[in-house]
Amino acid sequence: MSNLIARFVKDESGATAIEYGLIAALIALAIITGAGALGNALNTKFLAIGNTLNSSGS
Repeated sequence: MSNLIARFVKDESGATAIEYGLIAALIALAIITGAGALGNALNTKFLAIGNTLNSSGS
């Protein structure tokens, strides 16, 4: 029984998989945040352009 517990403690393959999962989650979060910020910036620019075009036509 103690041999089984010692092997379980020494096994690092599960920890490595968890680390890769955390890294992938952080990268995905960074991409989502960046895409959201980029979308908001583009929306602001297009609204400004649309407002300029609407006011120049009057």
